[in-house]
Amino acid sequence: MLDFFTIFSKGGLVLWCFQGVSDSCTGPVNALIRSVLLQVGFQKILTLTYVDKLIDDVHRLFRDKYRTEIQQQSALSLLNGTFDFQNDFLRLLREAEESSKIRAPTTMKKFEDSEKAKKPVRSMIETRGEKPKEKAKNNKKKGAKKEGSDGPLATSKAVPAEKSGLPVGPENGVELSKEELIRRKREEFIQKHGRGMEKSNKSTKSDAPKEKGKKAPRVWELGGCANKEVLDYSTPTTNGSPEAALSEDINLIRGTGPGGQLQDLDCSSSDDEGAAQNSTKPSATKGTLGGMFGMLKGLVGSKSLSREDMESVLDKMRDHLIAKNVAADIAVQLCESVANKLEGKVMGTFSTVTSTVKQALQESLVQILQPQRRVDMLRDIMDAQRRQRPYVVTFCGVNGVGKSTNLAKISFWLLENGFSVLIAACDTFRAGAVEQLRTHTRRLSALHPPEKHGGRTMVQLFEKGYGKDAAGIAMEAIAFARNQGFDVVLVDTAGRMQDNAPLMTALAKLITVNTPDLVLFVGEALVGNEAVDQLVKFNRALADHSMAQTPRLIDGIVLTKFDTIDDKVGAAISMTYITSKPIVFVGTGQTYCDLRSLNAKAVVAALMKA
Repeated sequence: MLDFFTIFSKGGLVLWCFQGVSDSCTGPVNALIRSVLLQVGFQKILTLTYVDKLIDDVHRLFRDKYRTEIQQQSALSLLNGTFDFQNDFLRLLREAEESSKIRAPTTMKKFEDSEKAKKPVRSMIETRGEKPKEKAKNNKKKGAKKEGSDGPLATSKAVPAEKSGLPVGPENGVELSKEELIRRKREEFIQKHGRGMEKSNKSTKSDAPKEKGKKAPRVWELGGCANKEVLDYSTPTTNGSPEAALSEDINLIRGTGPGGQLQDLDCSSSDDEGAAQNSTKPSATKGTLGGMFGMLKGLVGSKSLSREDMESVLDKMRDHLIAKNVAADIAVQLCESVANKLEGKVMGTFSTVTSTVKQALQESLVQILQPQRRVDMLRDIMDAQRRQRPYVVTFCGVNGVGKSTNLAKISFWLLENGFSVLIAACDTFRAGAVEQLRTHTRRLSALHPPEKHGGRTMVQLFEKGYGKDAAGIAMEAIAFARNQGFDVVLVDTAGRMQDNAPLMTALAKLITVNTPDLVLFVGEALVGNEAVDQLVKFNRALADHSMAQTPRLIDGIVLTKFDTIDDKVGAAISMTYITSKPIVFVGTGQTYCDLRSLNAKAVVAALMKA
């Protein structure tokens, strides 16, 4: 039975109401209006099956019948006016109740109608000691043979018990003697042994063609003489550079995109855009009634926020940040700062606690990724040119983060902007470090040959081999660049762990002696809590082992391997939060053009994405 039904306008005016009980409806309606109708839970109150259909029908009929009166009359006339909707509502209510009664009640399924009742009794008998696989095979051997009677042992033909696939034993009334049991077990053993022989024969046959397809051994010329000219199958070179291989792969080495202009980092993907479009479709198809209820749902009204209101939301935000590779300590500090900022703040009428906390956290993250000091390398290089001295950049970081690779990318970016570069190979510890930089120098020279720049050498490698003092090599490289007129000197240092005191002392010595214009820390985007430990200990080691009164610390960050983390971009937040230094470059691939500048809003959007 439906006790009460009311039709409201969007402004909260009662247009018409139906009262199924004798009590007055004025009190409940006025109380509902005074409480601003915060939440609507009619489905929890009414358990009638036809409520949704009745509401849709009443809404459609009332809107179509009194459309002109509602649009033309004012609010006062609506209050004084009457809508004759009683007969129409009773008709719709009667139709909805009758349609719900038409549905036949569901009955329970009997045992005779179940699948288990259709199985024969014989298939349900289990023999002691019989394996499930053998039982399944026996069932398959039976096939689709029809049983002549319902008895478990009745068959259409006089077939022996062993061949018919029936379980033989005292349970089925068939007793076997000792000789018959021995003979049966012997036959089972022979069958198993014969299957094993067949499998081994098949495996030997399948291996035979593989031996035929093996690669033929190389026949050495001159009777096996170990001659260098005969054994050397590498590409012929001239003065240390390949003749044809480099010109063929030069586009792959360079990559695509403008090399002289850094593009902003884009953290979005096509899957995200497709998901966003799909998520907007169902919201557009909702009815007007559902849209009105959804707008009023979850509102908190004008109130001041407290710690208790934000506690559950901040806990979820903290766990979300940690899952996106933000260091745990930093995630806690960020949520604590947001709570202090919002505590006691008065919220708007149409805002929720979750949206308010999320917006405040997004603003804090954008401020973290946009520090006060901005590094502009091109402007500083041109300033150094006016002073007739080279601009020196030192790269440092732990092992395997991509210092040499991203040094080559930055070299290519500087070459595209018309600056000459001298690469100083100060990694005298790792095997192959000098050869790696030599390869990069050769490829960069092929992309920017002297012929395109009036015979001027645009990129050159300065190296003194292995086992030498890195600080001394860097000093000689800076002096060489000053004499030869190079615009930029890029100093590559050996990778070292933050806990290695001797190597950290050597790095502090290199920076103190040569006083570079820019010290860049190269870190990978895959780390979480380790990023905080690396940066804190690198800065501490530079401060402790420096001989100057004002020690030189890290000036900026190069974030590498950003293309491997999808939306787990928390390392950028951790690094900038600890050092308050900007992320100057972001490495996004293997080619020279895969270098980007940080887009703070894109990173924060990827970080807050669920």
